[in-house]
This record gives sequence, structure tokens and C-alpha cells, in this order.
Amino acid sequence: MRKGYQVCGVKDSRPLAEFLAKEGQLLLPMLDLIGRAEAAVDEVIDVAGRAALEAILLMSAQEVVGPKHPGRSGGEVRWHGWQPGGVTLSDRKVQVEKPRLRKKGPGVGAEVEVPAYAAMQTDSRLGRRILEILMHGVSTRAYREVLPEMAEAVGVSKSSVSREFIDASEAALKALAARRFDEVDLLILYLDGLIFGAHHVLSAIGVDAEGHKHVLGLVEGASENAVAAKALLEDLVARGVNPGRRRLFVIDGSKALRAALDAVFGADNLVQRCRSHKIRNVTDQLPKHLRDQVKAAMRAAYRLDPKEGMARLRKQAEWLEREHPTAAASLREGLEETFPVSAMGLPGNLRRCLSTTNIIESPQSGVRMRTRRVTRWKDGGMVLRWAATAFVATEKHFRRIMGYKQLWILKSYLDQPQTTQELATARKAG
Repeated sequence: MRKGYQVCGVKDSRPLAEFLAKEGQLLLPMLDLIGRAEAAVDEVIDVAGRAALEAILLMSAQEVVGPKHPGRSGGEVRWHGWQPGGVTLSDRKVQVEKPRLRKKGPGVGAEVEVPAYAAMQTDSRLGRRILEILMHGVSTRAYREVLPEMAEAVGVSKSSVSREFIDASEAALKALAARRFDEVDLLILYLDGLIFGAHHVLSAIGVDAEGHKHVLGLVEGASENAVAAKALLEDLVARGVNPGRRRLFVIDGSKALRAALDAVFGADNLVQRCRSHKIRNVTDQLPKHLRDQVKAAMRAAYRLDPKEGMARLRKQAEWLEREHPTAAASLREGLEETFPVSAMGLPGNLRRCLSTTNIIESPQSGVRMRTRRVTRWKDGGMVLRWAATAFVATEKHFRRIMGYKQLWILKSYLDQPQTTQELATARKAG
């Protein structure tokens, strides 16, 4: 259920406030707590309402200047009527009428603040709350629909909300870019691209030996961008991802990304091409009446032993060659790299997690959901800030991957000094 935002408008509550100030002894403890900044204003408003807030302000003013005495001019500090004010709570702005106090005589600096009102202005949660609301899909163009009273009463313009978010999202991006992984044994790295309007972001998510997922980093650029791919991988190494550790990389099939992996991490690592991407790339080259048939054949082949599965797919490519050569070429391209996971003897659930980029595409869906209302991306910096903040927000809901209890099998496979082909031969023999 979505949280409702309460808005307390201005009504004629001053008589009630004056009554509570005069007779409301029960409010004295609240006044003391507010003055010492030991109670949340939210708790007070929930108990007594806006009239109670105004009564507390009136009582606080009386402690400074004393009670009103009709016909008397007062001392050095005097009552000077009432003026509109506002108290910012964590998710609402409450408009109040606050007492006005002034020192005797004209001049600048004659205003005297009401201690309780000053204490209520020290709330520093506005930026964090705005960030949270924006991350739930509210763009700066539509924020007034969610926070109309906050925007109007506290004088927050659209640009101010944008500045609040820029500051908070910049901090999120810096924190993400500063993460260290020296002590994390990352067995699997998933890499995939994400599109924001005309901009591309390449992101990386890692899975450790316990099955926990980690957002590792991101860079502006597509997976087909060799410079961006290498920059991201080199940044991960600089932040503690050990390049000497043999691991499994799961990618979408980009040649530039594949070359960057060899350049940064070496050719001894296992690279698994996403089978879902491969099926889609092949079937997109076919007429509609053949797509389901070829898709079923490819999925069946991926369930077989690597040698037999590759043989079946090569025959499938021969069958397609005559009338659909583009689809046949797509099927043959990188065929061997769609089978590394099949050679490890892993359980079905874990094998499915490792044979596609679904592990990274799922949080990417969360990122799209949190940024879907943004219709204009000004530059790459804006894209990276939003992407980083959305990834971090999505990461809070991460669970361990399916089959994580069997990750020790993958770890054992990766830790052996033998090559993939030697391991596959040994497993087949015995």
C-alpha cells in the first residue's frame, strides 16, 4: 500500500491554541522536550495536532516575554502579533501561525526568535526524503503532485528539488565508485548494458562464494564500446577485484567486451555467452513461422552434453543456411561459449543462473522502474547519477542466487589448475 502524505492546512486554530497555552499543563513536558531537541516533532503532531504545535509556540514565546497583559506596553522584548510559519516534518509541511516577538525600538535585528520554533526548523531530512520519493518513480516535473504542500509552504521550487536530488545522487555515485572488494571472493561477474535515452551505461554485478550479489560499478558507454568496457574492468581491478583469480564471466556476446576481458583478466577465465541473447539474436533473423521451432531446438540442445549439444546446433545452422544464412551465421558465431556452464556438472537451478544474464537484467529492471518517469537526459553525468542511485536502491532487495548452496562445486572447478577442456574430458571419462 502506498504511503499517504498528510497536509495540514491553515484554519482558524488560534483560539484553541490560546486555550491550550493557558490551560494545557499537559503540554509543558512537550515544550521542554522540543526545546531540548529530544522529541521528534512528528510525535507531537500525531498526539495533539496543529493546534497543539501553535500552543507550544505560544508557551515558548511566553517564556521569553511573559504572558500578555492588555494595556501594558511590556519590557525590552514585546509581543508583535502573529505571522505565518511552517514546521517541516519528515514527509509533510505543517503551516502554523507563530507568535512574533520584537525588541523595543526600531532597527534591524529587532526580531526575537521563539525558541521552540527555532528548534523545529533544524530538521535535516528533507533531501533524504525527496531522494526516496524520486527513487519511487516521481520525476522533478511531477513532484508537486506528491509534495504540493512541502513545495508551496517551504518555498521549494522544482530547481531546488532537483538540486537536492543532484547532491544526494552525486553522493550515491561517489560511494558506489569507492567500494572496495579486496576481501570479497567473487566467483562470477555479470556484465550488461542499459540504455537511457541516447545514453548507454555498462554495469557489472558480482556474485561471491556465498551467493550474495554485489553491484560492482558502472561506466558510461555500451557493451560494444571497447574503451568503456576496458575502463570498467580496469576500475574493478583497481578497487580490489583480483585479476589473478580464475572466475566465470557471463556476458551478452559483445566482441568488444570479450576482448576487454582477455586484456584485463587474461584468457584463462571462463566466459559464458548468455543463451537468451543468443536465441533472440538468431530468431530475430527468421520469419515468424520458424521462430518457435528454432527456439525450441536451441533450448533442447542447451540441455545436452556440450559436445552433443554443439553438434545439434551445427546441424541446425546447416538446415538454416540455404534460406536464412544470416540466422545460420548468428547461430555459429561464438557457439562454443554458450556451453561452458554445461561442462561443470552443476545442479539445474545453479546452471540456469549461470547460463544467462538474468541475474543482472533483473536489477536493471528495477533501475528502469525507478527512472521511468525521467523523459529528458541532459548528459552522461545525470545518467550515471540516476543509474547509481537506482542500482543502490535496487540492491537493498537483493537475495542470494538460486542454487547458492552448490556454489562450492563451481569454486572447486575454478580453483583447479586444469583447463576447461581437460576438466570436461575427465568428467566425461569418469
